[in-house]
Amino acid sequence: MNLLLALSSAVLLILVFPDFDLRVLAPVALTPLLLAAARQPVWWKRLLLGEASGILFWGGLCHWIEFVLENHGGMDAWLGWLTFALFCLLKALHTAVFTMLAGPILHRPWAIVGVAALWTGIERLHGEFGFQWMLLGNAGIDMGVPLRLAPVVGVYGVSFVFAMMAAAVAMIVLRMPRSYVYPMAALPMLYLLPEMTPPLAGQDTAVAVQGNAPQSFNWTMPKIRELIQTMGSLSLQNALDPAKRAPTLLLWPESPAPMYFYTDPDFQAEAKRLARSTKTHFLFGTVAYDPKTRAPLNRALLLNPYGEIATSYDKMYLVPFGEFVPETFSWVNRITQEAGDFQPGQRIVVSKVNNQTLGTVICYESAFPELVRRFPLEGAGLIVNITNDGYFGRSSARGQHVMLARMRAAENRRWVLRATNDGYTMAIDPGGRVTDTLPPYQATAGRLNFNWIPSLTPYTRNGDWFAWTTLGFGIAAFALAKLLPEPEHHG
Repeated sequence: MNLLLALSSAVLLILVFPDFDLRVLAPVALTPLLLAAARQPVWWKRLLLGEASGILFWGGLCHWIEFVLENHGGMDAWLGWLTFALFCLLKALHTAVFTMLAGPILHRPWAIVGVAALWTGIERLHGEFGFQWMLLGNAGIDMGVPLRLAPVVGVYGVSFVFAMMAAAVAMIVLRMPRSYVYPMAALPMLYLLPEMTPPLAGQDTAVAVQGNAPQSFNWTMPKIRELIQTMGSLSLQNALDPAKRAPTLLLWPESPAPMYFYTDPDFQAEAKRLARSTKTHFLFGTVAYDPKTRAPLNRALLLNPYGEIATSYDKMYLVPFGEFVPETFSWVNRITQEAGDFQPGQRIVVSKVNNQTLGTVICYESAFPELVRRFPLEGAGLIVNITNDGYFGRSSARGQHVMLARMRAAENRRWVLRATNDGYTMAIDPGGRVTDTLPPYQATAGRLNFNWIPSLTPYTRNGDWFAWTTLGFGIAAFALAKLLPEPEHHG
């Protein structure tokens, strides 16, 4: 029964996120796992229950990783599945540790707050240990009241609320004393927080171009030239449309093909020509090389309207397996065509566009709240996310990636523009709502409207103090539960 309960939580968590999007389940998704943890007195059995739940969750949520390894990493199917299984085994350790520590807390008066704090604090550790993706709070992106916490303490505040609700249901099912659920009386205080930014029309415009370049393709120079020509033609056609106002930005995605600005004089000349012809700032992705180590860098390059390099930003948070291979997975082939591991960038770059500033987040970096907030903290009034989601195929990873970008917009009250190779290209307003979109899986271009915003949210200013505090509080709640005698009355 405990194993079934633990696995049920994994299924509920999978159903919460794309492609299923049953977000109404988010407040109770952890309840079965908590019931299993409360029923199991042996610590190592709780650990195994959490591990089983975590393996199923990560296997169901990120099944697309095996597709990426096999189709773009050049791995045999059996090796791709073996690598993915090991990935799930390691990622499940977070759930395992949570379940082990939560057991004793669930029998104490502070169970609801202690369990929520423990879950939220452990969530903050995902990125620290190499891979971060769907945190529970992301499911609240369309829930207006819980989402009010995002600009205050980030996605972690929404996770905390959902974990509290799941723990409260567990307390009721376990027939714990009524006083155990008193902390839930604090939730109506969410209505005292400022409402999310209302829908507003964007007054400025960017032209975003989708090349729809195939990801499994033997690129030759003629094919690269053809893609550059296609994307260039789409750029000029949309940016110079006399029936529409002139755009402020021209956006291309993260490198959709081997187009190297620094080593390909033809591409360099075409990029400069586009900036000059459209009289806009032109932002696009390319591969650069560190002058000392010669290691490749995943770079976002901004040209000014004169075709000159204005700024460049090198991706700081690299994709495991795609841009570097963790030592544990040293046998894994690299997805990119680069000879060696990519080298991470070392600094935040905010780019000036006319009298405004923008920050560029490259692909997977949108999963990290603590990184994205640093761009508006440095003055960026707009966030641009250039990405190439073509590696995901037509899987749920695309929708999951969009959900992450939407939460970053809500946390920082910034417009986020997504420029992708084949979808989903879109504008996201400061309330996390999707506004303008381009049709996916086709070569096209279109306009994304937005506004520049100078103000800072509490989360942007103060960062992850709440998440780190909950980690400390959750550990303290476990320690107290072990040190103090257990209450005799439970019903």
